[in-house]
Amino acid sequence: MQRRKWIWYLLLGMNVTLLALLGMQYGKNQRIQGQIAGKVLRFHVLANSDTAEDQNLKLAVRDAVIEYEREQTGAADAFDAADAESILRAHGDGILQTVRRTLKKCGAEYDAQLAVGKFGFPEKQYGETVYPAGEYRALRILLGEARGKNWWCLMFPPLCIADLNGATIDDKGSEAGGSV
Repeated sequence: MQRRKWIWYLLLGMNVTLLALLGMQYGKNQRIQGQIAGKVLRFHVLANSDTAEDQNLKLAVRDAVIEYEREQTGAADAFDAADAESILRAHGDGILQTVRRTLKKCGAEYDAQLAVGKFGFPEKQYGETVYPAGEYRALRILLGEARGKNWWCLMFPPLCIADLNGATIDDKGSEAGGSV
């Protein structure tokens, strides 16, 4: 009986230690995320659904918007995230027209919306830099019902241009913060 009690205390102590270590790591990630969040602007495209057609359309919209951003907005030359957001907001109508043209060209029977706000994102690594999970400002494009897997990257610093193979995630629960 005494042995079981000793094993129980040992396991309890290990669990408490593990939880403390996880809590310390979580706190560290939250501090890093808080420092980074104000310095970046994400770009996020949510597909209408998970069908192959809608997923391909999501990528076509991504490519069209990045091309528009490169050729028309100058956001890649922004000096900080707030400047990039300001530039992209000023070009909101052009971005939305680009999205709608792409949807029409691809035969989609739904519309799109643009939003700028704070949204939740999972951890992502670009080169040597890790962007912890957390809330970041983003330019978000919602295609149709926006219920499918999505694509995201960083608009500032302009890593979208360098990394067109960004992560695919599913975070349907995020809410739009404001519209462009």
